[in-house]
Amino acid sequence: MEDFNGKKVLITGGSRGIGRATAQAFAARGAQIAINFRSDSIAAGETIESLEGEGHFAIKADISRANAVEKLTEAVIGEFGQIDVLVNNAGIYLPHPILDSDYQAWQQAWKDTLDLNLTGVANMCYWSAQHMKEQGGGHIINVSSRGAFRGEPDHPAYGASKAGLNAMSQSLAKALGPHKIYVSVVAPGFVATDMTQTILEGPDGEFIRNQSPLQRVATPEEVAHGIVFLAEQHSAFMTGAILDINGASYLRT
Repeated sequence: MEDFNGKKVLITGGSRGIGRATAQAFAARGAQIAINFRSDSIAAGETIESLEGEGHFAIKADISRANAVEKLTEAVIGEFGQIDVLVNNAGIYLPHPILDSDYQAWQQAWKDTLDLNLTGVANMCYWSAQHMKEQGGGHIINVSSRGAFRGEPDHPAYGASKAGLNAMSQSLAKALGPHKIYVSVVAPGFVATDMTQTILEGPDGEFIRNQSPLQRVATPEEVAHGIVFLAEQHSAFMTGAILDINGASYLRT
């Protein structure tokens, strides 16, 4: 297991769930962490307080806004001097079934989802890559979903955004590889977080758990383990890879 002493890590959507677990995993290995959050300053503060080591901080920004992404990246560079690892975890999951949504709601769901889940991530990659090139390299890990492969009938913009994220990540892996910037993806299935608690405790919970032969969903820590693994230097030759973390609930070849 590689340590991250002296490494600087930026995690979007870092105030809870997968983002919080990822921040804790990197900090436990010696990294300094900057977490981005959009609105929940209390949860962001709790995440920072939970981290081992010193020098961590939280920064508020809405990465669906292009100008905010540039300012966020510059602020982190100003504080840390570099970004060694970028984890694009922020995202939204808005219901908009095609036959039950009016046209205005349909359009808004697509705009909001793509602005954050795809364009926002693309912009984070853009600004981080500019700095990583100057510093001699880095790792970018994007958080996708099994929904990119199996379809999301009630959340089609989400499925499309994650499929686009996968394709973009592989394109960037090719473009940035010569500069020792490695781009990879984790694609979780259902994960037990506070955002999914109501669903998992509801009538669909048993069905969701039984999608996996392990008869459960992932923990945030299991997804974080995959993210940290891809950020290790000895994982560099996995650039362009999409790592499934879904308990065999969806298998692809």
